[in-house]
Formats: sequence, structure tokens, C-alpha cells
Amino acid sequence: MTGDTGPVSPGPGALLAVLADARAMLARPGNDFSWSSFADAQTALAELDAFAAAVRSGVATPAGLPVLFAPTGPIQEVALSSGWGDEFLELAGRFDAA
Repeated sequence: MTGDTGPVSPGPGALLAVLADARAMLARPGNDFSWSSFADAQTALAELDAFAAAVRSGVATPAGLPVLFAPTGPIQEVALSSGWGDEFLELAGRFDAA
């Protein structure tokens, strides 16, 4: 018997990579934040930076982080109104796997 315990999380590195990619997407010039809960790019980037800092300090999934990647969450709202909705779907899939 192998003692299978189910899926293994890839660890904080995968989550930090997703956050870095989300940050890069949200920092693109010309993004439209009007339909998201983010006031602007600076606010979005500060929020992602805070979540990344929490993950680096050992918090596996900081409270509130999953909402950012949820359907109709603030990142998807920016993505859809800014023309990178398909990229967001790939990113959200990576978030779910992380």
C-alpha cells in the first residue's frame, strides 16, 4: 500500500509565480479598472504585493486571495475590459492548481 494522500500542492513557488504574472498583467498600460473593485493599477499592484509578501512569510493562501481570481472577481473584470480575458482564464487555472 502506498499511503496515497491525494494531490500534492506544488508549494509557494507556483503561487508566487502566478501572483507575479498577475501583477505584470495588471501593470500593463491602458488597462481599464472601471468595472473592478480596484481603484486603479497602483491599488491593484499594492494588493498583489501584499498577498505575495504574505505567501513569502509562510501564509499558504492568504484570506481574500481566492476572490481576486474568482469568476467576476476584480482581476477578471480588468482582464475582460482590457482585452486579455483568455490570458486570465489560463492564469486562473494556474492559480487553482497552485
